[in-house]
Amino acid sequence: MPDGAGEALVTPAPGCEMDEVRLRWGEGQARFSVEIADDAAERSQGLMHRKSMARSAGMLFIYPKPGHVSFWMRNTLIPLDMIFLDERGVVQRVHSNAIPLDETPISGGPGIFAVLEINGGLARAFGIAPGAQMLHPAFGSAAAWPCAGAGG
Repeated sequence: MPDGAGEALVTPAPGCEMDEVRLRWGEGQARFSVEIADDAAERSQGLMHRKSMARSAGMLFIYPKPGHVSFWMRNTLIPLDMIFLDERGVVQRVHSNAIPLDETPISGGPGIFAVLEINGGLARAFGIAPGAQMLHPAFGSAAAWPCAGAGG
């Protein structure tokens, strides 16, 4: 059924849920439980004022359309890795260990549709790098790793 924005709502395949992301690359995979920030207020608040976050958790920022996005760490108390993805769910850039409370802009570059924030150092520890693919319903049927192929 249409959601009012002209897009059809799709029931996620098993293993493809709104509150979870999976990443795959070469021989590696990772899974994180995520909070979704998909409107201006949620994206503005982000992970500010939190003193900790579970190792397996993160926040997925989703934008209405691909563009140039930039983040900073104002009022953010924990170091974060920022994983910038295009509209197909392919990692374009990873910024490691963003410094708490630093207001220096962190650019994801052009064509960014989503950003995954996880605890600082985890991207490197797992081996998440440009070219990795994310499984999440936000990327739709044109995703590099579409939900329809999520089984198993």
